[in-house]
Amino acid sequence: MDLTSTSGGGDSRQIEETKPLLGSDVPAPEGTKMGAVPCRRALLLCNGMRYKLLQEGDIQVCVIRHPRTFLSKILTSKFLRRWEPHHLTLADNSLASATPTGYMENSVSYSAIEDVQLLSWENAPKYCLQLTIPGGTVLLQAANSYLRDQWFHSLQWKKKIYKYKKVLSNPSRWEVVLKEIRTLVDMALTSPLQDDSINQAPLEIVSKLLSENTNLTTQEHENIIVAIAPLLENNHPPPDLCEFFCKHCRERPRSMVVIEVFTPVVQRILKHNMDFGKCPRLRLFTQEYILALNELNAGMEVVKKFIQSMHGPTGHCPHPRVLPNLVAVCLAAIYSCYEEFINSRDNSPSLKEIRNGCQQPCDRKPTLPLRLLHPSPDLVSQEATLSEARLKSVVVASSEIHVEVEPASTAKPALTASVGNDSEPNLIDCLMVSPACSTMSIELGPQADRTLGCYVEILKLLSDYDDWRPSLASLLQPIPFPKEALAHEKFTKELKYVIQRFAEDPRQEVHSCLLSVRAGKDGWFQLYSPGGVACDDDGELFASMVHILMGSCYKTKKFLLSLAENKLGPCMLLALRGNQTMVEILCLMLEYNIIDNNDTQLQIISTLESTGVGKRMYEQLCDRQRELKELQRKGGPTRLTLPSKSTDADLARLLSSGSFGNLENLSLAFTNVTSACAEHLIKLPSLKQLNLWSTQFGDAGLRLLSEHLTMLQVLNLCETPVTDAGLLALSSMKSLCSLNMNSTKLSADTYEDLKAKLPNLKEVDVRYTEAW
Repeated sequence: MDLTSTSGGGDSRQIEETKPLLGSDVPAPEGTKMGAVPCRRALLLCNGMRYKLLQEGDIQVCVIRHPRTFLSKILTSKFLRRWEPHHLTLADNSLASATPTGYMENSVSYSAIEDVQLLSWENAPKYCLQLTIPGGTVLLQAANSYLRDQWFHSLQWKKKIYKYKKVLSNPSRWEVVLKEIRTLVDMALTSPLQDDSINQAPLEIVSKLLSENTNLTTQEHENIIVAIAPLLENNHPPPDLCEFFCKHCRERPRSMVVIEVFTPVVQRILKHNMDFGKCPRLRLFTQEYILALNELNAGMEVVKKFIQSMHGPTGHCPHPRVLPNLVAVCLAAIYSCYEEFINSRDNSPSLKEIRNGCQQPCDRKPTLPLRLLHPSPDLVSQEATLSEARLKSVVVASSEIHVEVEPASTAKPALTASVGNDSEPNLIDCLMVSPACSTMSIELGPQADRTLGCYVEILKLLSDYDDWRPSLASLLQPIPFPKEALAHEKFTKELKYVIQRFAEDPRQEVHSCLLSVRAGKDGWFQLYSPGGVACDDDGELFASMVHILMGSCYKTKKFLLSLAENKLGPCMLLALRGNQTMVEILCLMLEYNIIDNNDTQLQIISTLESTGVGKRMYEQLCDRQRELKELQRKGGPTRLTLPSKSTDADLARLLSSGSFGNLENLSLAFTNVTSACAEHLIKLPSLKQLNLWSTQFGDAGLRLLSEHLTMLQVLNLCETPVTDAGLLALSSMKSLCSLNMNSTKLSADTYEDLKAKLPNLKEVDVRYTEAW
């Protein structure tokens, strides 16, 4: 048999052992930026064709045994050679057939393959591979040259990976192991195969090696990290490798490897990771890396530069996954600061019990969870006596956290328990406590304190970016922190900066996240309002939040009612101190008849008249009320149409000119009125038909109309900028019979919701909308 090895089209296919590309004495270039890898090897990529790694495929097989006699030589000649079709699978350790018969009755182990070559001979089928095995040769014939080359490179890769797994599974000398790792990395970088497993396989081999050998020196750690660094540029590290990186960050946070090797890896994780829930060790590695940065001499300045590098130099971050991933890391790190105390809840008084005076086991009611409500004056003296008897200095300690309850200096009001409700207490109910109650301090250990300070500072940095603030506010709206964190004065004091940034942002999508995520739950607005667990000022932040919310679309009865029921005292106190926002709130409560109690109304009036700004605004309110009475006095036209191009000021001027108590039909079509005119429209008591066709009337105005003009029967919103957010408010206007939403941003779901909630609706126009 005349077999000659050729290069197959002039391209040499003999694979040599790749040489190490990392020079041990190559100095790092000056001015190296964050993320540069020290002693980086050049990335040698194969020129020419690229192939996908084969796992299985159809191919012709022929096995030639080495001739030992003259007869066997004749039988194995090329004229008597027999080919068999097989579906071969390239497993991790052998080459096997799906139909183990004939030549492939037994699988061919990669360890038995001595060589793999591309072959061609005269007057014979083309596109063949030769696998040299003990005692013979296996010939594989592909359909074309591309498939032949794909089989060739795939077999070479499987054979060498199998060899490296064997070699690195039993390391003897670590200098030899390091050389083999570098050669393995170079082989992956220079392979013409394109597949995720090409870079992942070497990382998994190294990961297994490190998990089985935990007694390595620090220098050996760093050498291995530098060796595999080129593979990490485009691949996430496996879980075991993440643990190894975490250990290095904890033990050597000031190592240059952390800055120069781990930085691009963490940057890639933050930019491309989709779910830390599926790969929690990636999140833990990112968390430990940031803590390592914080341990450097510059501390938070380095962390700040890292956050800036993740955001980018422009005003808009081009990577949408960076912010959610950073927030997830921050939340997990903050939770870890209180984790030991959280885990010890079963063996220690709960936070609720600590707030309630640390009841002894005999005093506890096991079947009825306590719910902290408003103070009950009838039980003040009784509860004070009991609390003095049992309140002693109680310390719940772990290795990281110490929770201390000190006896109150004065008697505290009792907090009644809800005995008819078995549901879990509301978050704020668990935390709210009168200032006279026992004070509580949570002391973290040094390491937990540094971790908390670092990640709260990161949340502050994130809140400073305008493009990130809406998403950050949305992520933090459900208050994703443990109760222990919210009861920790240092944490809530530091987080106050973030809430202040939300309260200062004029965008509704940002400051609306200060409110609760759904009905029945409390939000940041409640936590940082006077009486809330996080409030540490005299109501300045509360006033800022109310101001921004009132300036947006929350100037509604519902919002004012919630303030009157829960925060009337703080509002009056701040108004007494001259806060203009709170003065305006009290005036609106009087104007919209929010307060029913006469004594409370008189107290509000006295509060307003006690300051100059309050007195002036109350006089303006009285003037508006006199004008309103004149406006609503019976008489005047029943129908009114404003000229086109009229403005809000024109409408206000017209309505202040006389009585419009009989006005039932008002047309503002093709005028320039906006949502601001809603404040005048709600004063028309007899209004039944309103035409706003082709105006700039928006969602904020619709919300106000829906609360006051409940008797409206006909409403035309054709070609107005209203959206689902405002149209949903119309569901409370049960008297609507005709509604025109032609050419608006109405969605099909909102349309179905309105039809279900408006029983008297008979005429509807939804042309040129999504619901059409």
